[in-house]
Amino acid sequence: MQKIDFKKQLKHLYQPPVGQIVEVDVPELSYLMIDGAGDPNTSPGYAPAVEALYGLSYTLKFMLKKGPQAIDYAVMPLEGLWWADDMASFTTLDKSNWKWTLMIMQPPFISAALVEEASAALKKKKNPAALVEVRFAALNEGKVAQTMHIGPFSEEGPTIERLHQFIADGGRQRSGKHHEIYLSDIRRADPKNWKTVIRHPIAE
Repeated sequence: MQKIDFKKQLKHLYQPPVGQIVEVDVPELSYLMIDGAGDPNTSPGYAPAVEALYGLSYTLKFMLKKGPQAIDYAVMPLEGLWWADDMASFTTLDKSNWKWTLMIMQPPFISAALVEEASAALKKKKNPAALVEVRFAALNEGKVAQTMHIGPFSEEGPTIERLHQFIADGGRQRSGKHHEIYLSDIRRADPKNWKTVIRHPIAE
């Protein structure tokens, strides 16, 4: 059984070059999502959201692997959309006012019916606290600018500023929400080596 790796199939979306900002067109993709608010380091809802998203994603993976189609694939990385009602508090890193949507991209053969079936199985087995908050939805970002940030999250500021300036220098405006894709296992990797895709949609 061959394992499908969508990070490789979608390399242009998940592996932008380090030190270079690129524009790409992001097609409509389906995600498991949970909404929340507050500083991710202190928000009581953040860790349960991550637990529920990964729990449901792996339940789907093993359900498909053991099913009649015998499909095996790698679970995609955690992603986050970030914003604030007052964007000044976002750019000054006042995280207490941040809002977020955590999400994990799902393969195209995952349906709402499969998500419902996997959710019922996970509820019966572990029932993570935030499972009831998970939704299955599509996101269509369209044209975006993105780059790869290497290092801890606390040092993303200059990378984000360069991304914003790249969009402004092209005479365009930002739209949508700040988007991050977390490619590293922060429990094991040295923070100086963390890889994070930094992305922002461009108004068209």
